[in-house]
Amino acid sequence: MKKNLWIMLSLVSVVLLLSGCTEFDQPISSESNGFWNEYIVWPLVSFIKLFADMFEGNAANYAFAIIIVTVIIRLIILPLTIKQVKSSKKMQEMQPKLKELQAKYSSKDAATQQKYQQEMMQLMQTSGVNPLAGCLPILIQMPILIGFYHAISRMNATPDAFELGTFLAVPLAEPSIVFAVIAGLIQYVVLMTGPAVDNPQMKIMMYIMPLMIVGFGIILPAALSLYWVVGNFVSVLQNLVIYKPWNKNKPDATDAKGAK
Repeated sequence: MKKNLWIMLSLVSVVLLLSGCTEFDQPISSESNGFWNEYIVWPLVSFIKLFADMFEGNAANYAFAIIIVTVIIRLIILPLTIKQVKSSKKMQEMQPKLKELQAKYSSKDAATQQKYQQEMMQLMQTSGVNPLAGCLPILIQMPILIGFYHAISRMNATPDAFELGTFLAVPLAEPSIVFAVIAGLIQYVVLMTGPAVDNPQMKIMMYIMPLMIVGFGIILPAALSLYWVVGNFVSVLQNLVIYKPWNKNKPDATDAKGAK
C-alpha cells in the first residue's frame, strides 16, 4: 500500500480513536471538568445553544443552530482548507516529474535511492511544494471537528438540558438512515470534486469514507448526520471555488503553445 494511503488511513484511525473517548456518551454541563470539556466541548455546546435560543419556540431550533455553527466553523478553518487543497493540487501537478525521477533511479541500491531522494527534495523546493502541508491542516482541524462531534453527541446524552427537536420531521436525537445516506453521498461528491479524484493512491478513500459516514450515521443521532451534511456541502462549494474540477481536463496555455 502506498505511503499517502497509509497516512490517510492513520488519520482516520486517530479520528475514530478520539471519537471513542470514554466521555463520549456522558452528559455535558458547565461543571464538566478537564481541558477537553472546559475549552473545546462545552464552548461549542454553549455556542450551539446560543443560536438555538434565538429560534426558541421552533421545533428545528437546534437544527438551525447546528447548521449556523457548522458554517461558522468551516469559515474559520477555511484558510487551512485552502492551504491543504492547494498543496494537494501542486503535488498532483508534480506527479509526472516524480514518475520520471522514479524511472531514472529505479535501482534499489542505497546510493541510487539517496540520489533519488536528493533530486526529489530539490524538485519539491523548486515547485514550492511542502510534503507536510497537506497533512498539517488536517491535524490542526481535528480537535475542532472532533470537539463538535462530541458536543452534539453529549448534548443528546443530556436530554433534560438540550431538547434537540426535529428537522424536516426527523428527530435529531435518533438515528436517521435518510440523513446518513445523504451525508455519505455528499462526502463522495466532496472527494469527487477535490484533488483526491486525480490521485490513484487515494481513490480507495473515495469509497471508504462515504461508507464509514453512512455506517456511523445509521447508529448515531441524526444531529451528527446533519452536521456532516452541512459540513460536506460547504466542502463541495470550497472545492468548486478552489480546485475548479471542470478545468482539470483542459490543456493549459503552455501545453497549447507547445502543440503548435
